[in-house]
Amino acid sequence: MKAVAGNFTKMYFRIFFLLLGLPLIAQAGFLQQDVDFSNYDTPLYVQIVDQIKAKIAPRLGKGPLKHDRYFIIPFAYQDKGNHPEFSHSFISVIRVFADNKQRKLIPGLPTRKYKNLEFEAFTISWLPRDFLSNPHLCVFDGPGSRLFPKNNECPISPGRNFTLAETIKLAVDAKNAVVMWGPYEIRKKGFELGVARKRLLDGGTIKYRADDRLYRKDKVAISCFHAMAGLDELFPNGGLFGTGFKMWGFNGTARVLIEYSEKASNKGLLLDPVDVDKDQSFFVYASTAGGPVPYNPAKHAAAYRR
Repeated sequence: MKAVAGNFTKMYFRIFFLLLGLPLIAQAGFLQQDVDFSNYDTPLYVQIVDQIKAKIAPRLGKGPLKHDRYFIIPFAYQDKGNHPEFSHSFISVIRVFADNKQRKLIPGLPTRKYKNLEFEAFTISWLPRDFLSNPHLCVFDGPGSRLFPKNNECPISPGRNFTLAETIKLAVDAKNAVVMWGPYEIRKKGFELGVARKRLLDGGTIKYRADDRLYRKDKVAISCFHAMAGLDELFPNGGLFGTGFKMWGFNGTARVLIEYSEKASNKGLLLDPVDVDKDQSFFVYASTAGGPVPYNPAKHAAAYRR
């Protein structure tokens, strides 16, 4: 029991200092910021996909791939004020196929190619169904609704799982900063749990609500954060702070990684170590090549314009 309590306390303070310290450092201007404009004219979605491919391919080796390999890539985007209505957490899951081996494909997932590799991938990006045409997210509405969930008058909405391309377009349209972690290798069981989560969301029984404190337990509605959290469970059950205390955008995905790295590693699902700070790749908007960046929360970032 002492060991469990110690681990919980350790995780609590890691999350607390992550949430407290990083925004203060960024806002105080202590970071020496470096922005790379070399891929500025490349669409952000292509920049991200190219970086994923460049990071995974060397890990697979030059010889024949003898067994399937599985990876997750967590993401988040947010605006300068980290307003919850302009923030989002999502995750992509990839399966790279072994060479010359009979495959059991996942229905509905197209097979793609990169050089001599074949793979399938999907993204868990949970948002209101009409978000592309109506990107006005209700998060907290009502006096004291951030503290008291019963005071929140935001409606429950039909949800939809958006693709990675659609999700990145949302970030680009809002000129948000985007961060990618990983890729991290996972076991087959982790991939299968990701597929189960996708099927749960795609089944139509679960709806969307950004503040899901009153609806998550009974599986009525779930937020983007909880849709991607707890892949070691079929349906995650909250966490340390519920959906409060700035638990959205970068902070939300970072907290998922902290919890997932400890819980999932213990279950043997996550094969790579996680460093929430060092594993980040940032992408920031700039209106002109070499010009000012309205919001850059990172020490190093790549610029995009579309």
